[in-house]
Amino acid sequence: MATGRRGVNKQLGLADMQKQVDDYIGQFKEGYFQPMTLVVRLSEELGELAREVNHHFGEKPKRQDEADGSIALELGDMLFVIACLANRLNISLDDAFAAVMEKFQTRDKDRWTRIEK
Repeated sequence: MATGRRGVNKQLGLADMQKQVDDYIGQFKEGYFQPMTLVVRLSEELGELAREVNHHFGEKPKRQDEADGSIALELGDMLFVIACLANRLNISLDDAFAAVMEKFQTRDKDRWTRIEK
């Protein structure tokens, strides 16, 4: 697997991502924030993502003096906070994702027009 700066693994599954976040948070006495604080942080990160998407694809360009942002980094920030929340609540993101895909593949299987093969 490819690693980036400081040996951070760049190709992770959800469980690996959760472990890497847990290892990072585990080195601090404060540990994880409370769930409500994490939800507020997730809302903040969503706002930052919305701002970047708006600047790239919307009708509101950045001011000349504003630094370029990154949609990818904002998505990464959201993943980090989601992993923190899942870890704090002892939720497996692998299991949660499998459950939501099952829901979409059953409940919504005929909701959209399929591409003919």
